[in-house]
Amino acid sequence: METQPQRNFETVAVLAGVGAFLPEQVVSNLDLTRQLDTTDEWITSRVGIHERRRAAPGQATSDLAVAAGARAISMARLNGAESIDTVIVATTTPDKLCPATAPSVATRLGLEGAAAFDVAAVCTGFVYALSVGAGLIAAGTSRGVLVIGADVYSTIINPQDRSTAVIFGDGAGAVVLRPGGHHETGALGPAVLGSDGEHRDLIQIPAGGSSQRSTSHPPTTEDQYFTMAGPTVFRHAVARMSEVSRQALDAAGWDVSDVDRFVAHQANARILDAVTKKIGLPHERQLSNIATVGNTGAASIPILLAEAVTNRGVAPGDRLLMTAFGGGLTWGAITLRWPDLALHAMNSAA
Repeated sequence: METQPQRNFETVAVLAGVGAFLPEQVVSNLDLTRQLDTTDEWITSRVGIHERRRAAPGQATSDLAVAAGARAISMARLNGAESIDTVIVATTTPDKLCPATAPSVATRLGLEGAAAFDVAAVCTGFVYALSVGAGLIAAGTSRGVLVIGADVYSTIINPQDRSTAVIFGDGAGAVVLRPGGHHETGALGPAVLGSDGEHRDLIQIPAGGSSQRSTSHPPTTEDQYFTMAGPTVFRHAVARMSEVSRQALDAAGWDVSDVDRFVAHQANARILDAVTKKIGLPHERQLSNIATVGNTGAASIPILLAEAVTNRGVAPGDRLLMTAFGGGLTWGAITLRWPDLALHAMNSAA
């Protein structure tokens, strides 16, 4: 089932700041060849990745989220931290199963008393969280929302599994949303979201949840790691991201030719190219950083947005189409007219 709400509110969410944080350790393809039966050529040709980042021992999802969130808040230059009254963290790697990671992030950022909660939609998490944040602003429930995508996939990936170990990296990205008008640069368009639980086993961590814990069977070591049915996921990702992208364009009243920059979840270079081609966009309009950071899950889109500010990959007024696909299965897309953001506080943002 898909939701495609109409824009019935005079107030919409406007993007006011972005920020990102990547751990210091760089893991190259050559590094991985020392522990896996693989080559740099195999990794590059299959997924288009040359290197990825890895969190340091003891560095949790909340640590990355706080760093990215602080940079986004600094860029937004709102009237004090009290202007942000909601924090949403999209993640597949929460600090703990209970409680949610967002309240800790909010407190560490000095946002005492803010509403704070996590969103679990795997790699679609940021698009889902962005949609929720935009809805809270449009409804008048929130006056400022910090939306963070953060994942430390190195904590859930089997280092001996070639199919996943070469793909995923660690990182966090964040945006600040404020109330504004439809015609402002930075205004978010309507979101289109969808899911298909019949294929929930294609991307999963079998152990750790109530489904496994409610049985008398102890989990195997392999069951505690992230698994993905690569070829099948590839087909679903291309089909769903292409379809939902067209739906989001229709909801915004845009044509494909109106899109200046295509900002897709950095799942796999071949997936990105296939989706770009299927929706009819010139390849040069695709923003991508998967070669240097890998697949960072819910963090991939906001990290890409932060990089686009520093390297001037986007200009004020550009029309952006953002889309993602993840476990669940889940997918979503949303449009955005890029705002005029200052470059301060972006040092080493991505």
